[in-house]
Amino acid sequence: MDSILNQIEEWLKGLLVFGIMDNLTDTFASVNDQVGEIATEVGTTPANFMPGVFSMIRSLSENVIMPIAGIILTFIACYELIQLIISYNNLANFETWFIWKWIFKTFVAVELITHTFDFTMAIFDVAQHVVQQAGGIISGSTAVDASTLSSMQSTLEAMDVGPLLSIFLQSFIVQFLMYILSVLIFVIVNGRMIEIYLMVSLAPIPFATFGNREQSMMGQNYVRSLFALGFQGFLIMVCVGIYAVLIQSVAFSTDIIASLWKVMGYTVLLAFTLFKTGALAKSILHAH
Repeated sequence: MDSILNQIEEWLKGLLVFGIMDNLTDTFASVNDQVGEIATEVGTTPANFMPGVFSMIRSLSENVIMPIAGIILTFIACYELIQLIISYNNLANFETWFIWKWIFKTFVAVELITHTFDFTMAIFDVAQHVVQQAGGIISGSTAVDASTLSSMQSTLEAMDVGPLLSIFLQSFIVQFLMYILSVLIFVIVNGRMIEIYLMVSLAPIPFATFGNREQSMMGQNYVRSLFALGFQGFLIMVCVGIYAVLIQSVAFSTDIIASLWKVMGYTVLLAFTLFKTGALAKSILHAH
């Protein structure tokens, strides 16, 4: 009878160990894959991220928003000319140079809105270069190697059924929560790119305001916002680098369940810091 009970216990232990190792392997693999996707997606320009969406946004901007920007630019150019005339006592003190100044400013403003996409994409090309350079310096993987997994399995096999059952339930809960965090991280990273597309779609309007000193604050803030979105990718890469170092510092073989919850905590911290990168980038560049 004792022999049968021992065999059942060993079978149950083997089943629990297999389930725990399967949960742990899936959890660590999902975390590592998600972090790897972050580094790849952040280093992609808007034109390469979703080419179909980018083409649609560019078409909308050039065919729908550009005429509105042209009207705004015309109004600003006329307003600027009136202000120049008034400032010279209604042409009583006429000088030809201010007319050439107005022509030059208007020419520059027209060039800005007609090449809006070139300027905006240049900003993100610079940001992509910075992110790629950072990726060459920030190295590290969140993957758990085979020797660590083997050591964890040996530790589990030496435990009784009660602790194994507790670890199995907790590993299942952590795995489920990790999947939720992976979805949250996906939303944060891809939401940044959607925000870029939305910002770029209206680019001609703020660019049309550069012809006037008072109204140009809109355009200046818009350009700062574009730089903030671009360099948010750099801050995301820094967060990923810090996360990789934190994961590598976890000793998985000594206390499995504590290590697992520590990984969970670090992943929550990663999601929180990724969420804050946008506000931090705008704060640094003084963009509203």
